[in-house]
Amino acid sequence: MELQFWPNFVSLLEKLNGWMLLVVVVTFLLIIDLVRMKRPRNFPPGPQLFPLMGTFVDFRQPLHLALQKLTGRYGNIFSVQFGSLTFVVINGYQMVREALVHQAEIFADRPNIPLLQEIFRGFGLISSNGHVWRQQRKFTAATFKNIAVSFEEKVQEESRYLVEAMEEEKGQPFDPHYKINNAVSNIICSITFGNRFDYHDNRFQELLHLLAETLLLIGSFWGQLYNAFPLIMRWLPGPFKKIFRHWEKLEHFMKGVIAKHKEDLDQSEAGDYIDCYLKEIERSKDDTSSCFHEENLLCITLDLFLTGTETTATAIRWALLYMATHPRIQEKVQLEIDAVIGQSRQPTVADKENMPYTSAVLSEVLRMGNVVPLGVPRMSISDTTLAGFHLPKGTTLMTSLTSIMFDKNVWKTPDTFNPEHFLENGQYRRQEAFLPFSAGKRACPGEKLARTELFIFFTSLLQKFTFQPPADVTLTFAFTLSLTRCPKPFQICALPRD
Repeated sequence: MELQFWPNFVSLLEKLNGWMLLVVVVTFLLIIDLVRMKRPRNFPPGPQLFPLMGTFVDFRQPLHLALQKLTGRYGNIFSVQFGSLTFVVINGYQMVREALVHQAEIFADRPNIPLLQEIFRGFGLISSNGHVWRQQRKFTAATFKNIAVSFEEKVQEESRYLVEAMEEEKGQPFDPHYKINNAVSNIICSITFGNRFDYHDNRFQELLHLLAETLLLIGSFWGQLYNAFPLIMRWLPGPFKKIFRHWEKLEHFMKGVIAKHKEDLDQSEAGDYIDCYLKEIERSKDDTSSCFHEENLLCITLDLFLTGTETTATAIRWALLYMATHPRIQEKVQLEIDAVIGQSRQPTVADKENMPYTSAVLSEVLRMGNVVPLGVPRMSISDTTLAGFHLPKGTTLMTSLTSIMFDKNVWKTPDTFNPEHFLENGQYRRQEAFLPFSAGKRACPGEKLARTELFIFFTSLLQKFTFQPPADVTLTFAFTLSLTRCPKPFQICALPRD
């Protein structure tokens, strides 16, 4: 009896020791995590932090709205943590201006966001920092400036194709999403690699769908979960895996474009952006400080394709949705178009000066559309102070542009589509607290091109069509968050104006 008891007792102790060891290890890890998560001294306050998870956020509502609610409790600056990522969230025009404009040099870097880091690898324009970013941005700005004379002509040409594509619908209901995306993408494609794509080009349509789904997944719950717990999520299955598969296809397409440019490169001609970049690679091949190489070129062309398509196309979709739901405002825009431009010629950027109401409508579209509600995160390159709080080097800043766009102290009717926000005595009034393209060192480099596209596409479409909801359909302003805040799929009718 005793002989049987002793082995069983030893086995039980071993099992208990195993469980006890597990409990001790888990407890130890939780304590370490709590210590790690403890906010530094004089750091902005925020909601209670929970082990491993960080800040509890109700993901049933969009992140920018969930964060907006926290201002009532913590004010215009507070901190949140999602897994391994800690953010300081700033709200209101004055706070955002203080950080992005007055401390522009300090908040000039991008933080390490795991998903963006994996697909861009620290290259390109969006995710790069320091010398790499400064060199690439300077070259890109200079190159775009040199070919800027063709911006307007390319947009005018593409607007004609877009009008023809909408005429094919013959006034019947259709979803304008990919017609608009194709048109806008063709501008950046023409500038970057010298050609546009037909709206019936199946391969290019597939690329636009891949891009849209990739951005949707990056901004989704799964994308946020990956960013919060990259070491764990990297080994788990899930919809986020599509991000990397789609990105490989987009890279494969762009590598083919670059390879073709290398074959056909003519050193004596100016060419497009890729041509200019390839020549710069050759010129700087003996410069050890140069960051001009094909890996950077690949990431920059993908940067331009992504940002040059999605943000402006989303704004135009919001514009058509607001016109279809606000017929009186649409009619006033059309009356101004008829008076200034007429029906016999295409709109030009110069017309904008004489069209205050149209300009006000487009600004109100950008305000209400709120295309990038939380901006793109910044990171401090040194210790600093903001609103009396200490922000150590490496602090990630999230700027709530939503708090500016819907500030009741700035806008008379913040939750209503109202072009009068940008009008005074019938003339366009610039609002200081209006930052749809952000501000500071990392403000959108394509703002000028985006404004040109938005004005010419919008006026060209309203010159030729009146946009209405389909019969017995009530359009809504429901939205989806990808990397942009975009309207959910909707159908409209483009009725030709006689």
